[in-house]
Amino acid sequence: MAKVVVLGAGISGHTAVSYLSRALKKGHEVVMVSPNSNFQWIPSNIWVGVGLMTPDQVKFELAPVYKKMGVNFKQALATSIHPEGDSENEKGFVTIKYVSKENEGKEEKVTYDYLINGTGPKLNFEATEGLGPNKFTQSVCTYDHAAHAWAKLQESLKKMENGEKQTFLIGTGHPLATCQGAAFEYVLNVAFEIKKRKLSHLADVWWISNEYELGDFGMGGAYIERNGYITPTKIFTESILKEYGVNWIKRAGVQKVEEGKVYYENLRGEHHTKEFDFAMLIPGFAGAGMKAFDKENKDISLEVFAGNGMMKVDADYTPKAYEDWKAEDWPSTYQSVKYDNIYAAGIAFAPPHGMSKPMESPNGTKIFPTPPRTGMPSGVIGKIVAQNIIHSIKVGKIEHPHTASMAKMGAACIVSAGYGLFKGQAAVMTVNPIVPDWEKYPKWGRNIKDTVGVVGTAGHWMKLFMHYMFLYKAKAKPFWWLIPE
Repeated sequence: MAKVVVLGAGISGHTAVSYLSRALKKGHEVVMVSPNSNFQWIPSNIWVGVGLMTPDQVKFELAPVYKKMGVNFKQALATSIHPEGDSENEKGFVTIKYVSKENEGKEEKVTYDYLINGTGPKLNFEATEGLGPNKFTQSVCTYDHAAHAWAKLQESLKKMENGEKQTFLIGTGHPLATCQGAAFEYVLNVAFEIKKRKLSHLADVWWISNEYELGDFGMGGAYIERNGYITPTKIFTESILKEYGVNWIKRAGVQKVEEGKVYYENLRGEHHTKEFDFAMLIPGFAGAGMKAFDKENKDISLEVFAGNGMMKVDADYTPKAYEDWKAEDWPSTYQSVKYDNIYAAGIAFAPPHGMSKPMESPNGTKIFPTPPRTGMPSGVIGKIVAQNIIHSIKVGKIEHPHTASMAKMGAACIVSAGYGLFKGQAAVMTVNPIVPDWEKYPKWGRNIKDTVGVVGTAGHWMKLFMHYMFLYKAKAKPFWWLIPE
């Protein structure tokens, strides 16, 4: 009998546990540990943030789904990993603290044969003074945050309806923040809603980003094929912002937020402020904050996790100049560097380096996006980690017939604006591979035939279709496994 424990019910962890539960039936146990009682389809939080969907439309309760799957669900927070066990347990175990009402505060040691860390990011609002929905800015990182953002956005819309001008500031709230794509989608939706209400003459909409050039998106930008021409994502992104009447500030590292005012430094080392009436700024990401201990209870966290709290896996973490990194340095199995029965999936793994060139101001402030691993890559990684564990259990030894390097994996991003069958449009961008491979593709860094950009209504329909399709898959409805990640 094998026992597999998965930490975190986000896209990666939930995908992994779905495949594990389907393949490991009699004689095996699959355990999900997550502090969240609900699954949320994060890409649709954007629509919650502009009032086009409710939180109930982007989430569902996990317990009934896991009961149907045969998964042992523990609504708890994982606080530490003990890969070598202790005097009481020969097996490795995870220490958890329950957050469910019936067991709140209770601690437990959960043993495992295999462990998947799919805890995702800590939303590190505190890394920027004054940032976050409990302070001076909004967020769309969770459905609760998005609902709060919509409430605040309505206040600004109401003021404009009464003839009062409003300034909107949307983008990244930390010099090293990632997830530019989500913020970019939100700024377009805000602009769309303002225009729909015929209030554009009273709105000053701004995009603020730590990108060196717009369209970087934490991937170092890309060259895309559009209408038969090769176009850099810089031009693609700037043209869309112009179309929606959005101004921009780039190369900006937000350092502090006060009520109605953002303080930021640019790559020239200049310090500026930007006033706002409404702001939605994405925070920096960090690891979940778990510790790791050996059999003697010695803290080995720095051997298991990188400095940002994300787990070190089968990547090349040797310090190198940015120009010396290669596509092959990226992980492919997501196995821990120290323990062969532990894996990290999705945002929980530590990337070996940035895809965007590291940039620093004369004051020593690092201002550039860190690598994105959300959405499609997270789902694919969760699946292959589960498949390798299933294979290893069946053959009785650890093997990795399945791989998913982001340097060989393609991804699609759909940035929509508006909602409904006939209202709205979307920018669809595909890249292949996600991590540029300049040795294989010396001219463009990626396969230009598979790296394209299109703007239109069709992409908007695709976004709507994906919302319902992936919620169907996440709920483990009949034949869910036929839907790709």
